[in-house]
Amino acid sequence: MVVQGLVNYYNNILISGDVITADLPMVKNPIYVLCAAVLYLIIVVVGPKFMEKRNALQLRGVLIGYNFLSVMLSIWMMYEFFVCSFLNPDFNLFCQDIIETDRSPLTMRLVQAHYVYFFSKLLEFFDTFFFIARKKDKQISFLHCYHHVSMLLLQWSLVKYAPGAVSYFGPLCNCFIHTLMYTYYMLAAFGPHMQKYLWWKKYLTRMQMYQFVFIFLYCSNAMTYKSDADGKQSMKNAFLWVHWFYMISLFWLFNHFYQHAYNAKRKTEKGDSKLEKLKSS
Repeated sequence: MVVQGLVNYYNNILISGDVITADLPMVKNPIYVLCAAVLYLIIVVVGPKFMEKRNALQLRGVLIGYNFLSVMLSIWMMYEFFVCSFLNPDFNLFCQDIIETDRSPLTMRLVQAHYVYFFSKLLEFFDTFFFIARKKDKQISFLHCYHHVSMLLLQWSLVKYAPGAVSYFGPLCNCFIHTLMYTYYMLAAFGPHMQKYLWWKKYLTRMQMYQFVFIFLYCSNAMTYKSDADGKQSMKNAFLWVHWFYMISLFWLFNHFYQHAYNAKRKTEKGDSKLEKLKSS
């Protein structure tokens, strides 16, 4: 009975979803994203052990190129999301209905941007792979892995069931943050002499946290809107609730990282300063 139930649930996933994105690669069948997520986690576990007795790879040129392309991709996606929402006079910025019969140019353009955004979450796995190759294992935290895997699965589900429309706001904000983040990584890849220009790292973390607050508020407000699209009200609310709780989890994890990385460091530096004064007195 249990096996049959799982089979029926899987078959239901295959035949359900938004008709606009039904035939896009990696969208109809969840097996592809699930395999990608599992393979990613396997590499996270096995990779550091494989590199343990090997020299760290020097990937400066590769990192500069990768981060530059990531910046360009983030800027393009941010532009597409912005044009299809804020510059579209018929678009409800607070809660746009999901209408499967809508094939207008801007709607299709927004769905395309959302699909590229989903696919970019696969490309971002290379962030972790480069950490492994360079033996920067401390960077591969629970937050890092949770964020990468959960974003892939979340964006797949949105592209399959609610592409574009009300789902635009999170990707738009995230593309803006990623433009700054990959710019930071690109500059850092040039070498230690760039550190004096990278004083704004902690402010980047703050901006990531502000992003979660804005998306949380957006979801809270969107939940109050009644959809005019047949059969889409419950689906819209379901994904808004998922986003709502997801933002809480990310804010908590990022805040924990921020407190540990910056506030604890500041307290240690103050303690060391007081100790030096006592020694000199």
